[in-house]
Amino acid sequence: MAATRLIALHATKGRTLAKCLKERTDYAMNPDKTEEGSLVTAYACNPRTVNEDFLLSKRDYEVANGKEKGDVIAYQIRQSFKPGEITPEEANRIGYETAMRFTKGNHAFIVATHTDRNHIHNHVIFNSTTLKGDRKFTNFSYSGIALGRLSNLICMENGLSVIAPQPYHSKTTYIHAERGPTFRDGIREAIDTALSKKPGSFDELLLKLSEQGYEIKRGKHTSVRGNGQTRFIRFRSLGDGYSEKELHEKLEGVARGAEERKDTSPKEKAKPFYREDGFDLLLNMQEVIAKGKGPGYELWAKKYNVKNVMKALLFFQEQGLRTYNELEKRAGDTSDRFSELSDEIKGYEKRLKEISELKSKIIDYSKTKDIYQQYRQSGYSRQFFAEHKEEIMTHKAAKDSFNRHKGKLPSVKELSDEYGKVLAKKKAAYSEYKEVRKNMQTYQTAKYDIDKILGIEKTPDQNRTREQTR
Repeated sequence: MAATRLIALHATKGRTLAKCLKERTDYAMNPDKTEEGSLVTAYACNPRTVNEDFLLSKRDYEVANGKEKGDVIAYQIRQSFKPGEITPEEANRIGYETAMRFTKGNHAFIVATHTDRNHIHNHVIFNSTTLKGDRKFTNFSYSGIALGRLSNLICMENGLSVIAPQPYHSKTTYIHAERGPTFRDGIREAIDTALSKKPGSFDELLLKLSEQGYEIKRGKHTSVRGNGQTRFIRFRSLGDGYSEKELHEKLEGVARGAEERKDTSPKEKAKPFYREDGFDLLLNMQEVIAKGKGPGYELWAKKYNVKNVMKALLFFQEQGLRTYNELEKRAGDTSDRFSELSDEIKGYEKRLKEISELKSKIIDYSKTKDIYQQYRQSGYSRQFFAEHKEEIMTHKAAKDSFNRHKGKLPSVKELSDEYGKVLAKKKAAYSEYKEVRKNMQTYQTAKYDIDKILGIEKTPDQNRTREQTR
């Protein structure tokens, strides 16, 4: 079972976009929560520089469409699993699959699996801007419900339990489920345990609850209180199937079914009749699938595999691939080259910024040189300083930056020439970067589909080797 929640991450006022992204991703990848980072995987980005990788796509968007509207910088998927039902490695794999299918491979993301609580949970952060930088993620109406259904489907495919459908505004929806079991959850579980012992009446049911450590308060509305509770909880507040009236009807059904069987032949006397009106067909199907799959599931799987096998064969033919190892190598090579180009572009951008700043300081120095010379000739007059404070301070700042500069100070012409050369290199690298990013996305998506078809399951460490450069 996995409870999910989709959260829009907003830019914080007074902080840069890079700072905001770094704060979000650093929390998700906290080594103390992810077993020293071994439970962190990524798609189309490097966990070490994920915030900078996200920014590159945002710059593409800004060039094509102008400045981004709104302050949503990324989205977070929280996916929490039932305690004891899944391993951290399996949870990370399912989180990766959920993110891939929810974003359709169009957004870079990281998956960080936290093990610091009694329930294993994933923090998936995906960029609000697409990899191509041409559009942003559309947070459509009821997208949280769509995410929950997708998570349920993936849990079913992996033999895990699922969450029963609930009204969107119910207190037991995906949003609240990750907080862990509540007192009401414990009471409902205790009632189910008591009912499994087939009590003959409501009073007998209450007796069995008392045996489990619950205190009973009778009155107009019967209520119970367990260990740790400060207040009594009424049966009618426990939800469908647990009110006094519904429990009375349920117990009467058991008694009536047993009475009817007394009139039948001895061979037909078996267990008392019991019918659960809130029976969940989805959960029952999940139980069947987990035990032995079943013919219906096999038929669906065959149809699913036929379509994807055809897609895979066509992809192999178009790319001239013959073996799985060739596909794996090509996917790894494009991922490595993507990381190299990303580092190169960041280096070029850093140098361009340095050149611009140094060039600006030289120009400032030249413009304020005469004023500063007059200031010195005035014997550093306070009145002169007050009249020309801005020019004097600008001149001093320029001189300080020159003192920190190593080697001979270049001329403005030399800096302009270097700026042009570095800019040309950046444009060339960026052109290749976009092509490699597209190829990386194609190969990783194809490999993901083929791994599903062949039943190949990679550990987080293997995924990380394939998808990123450490």
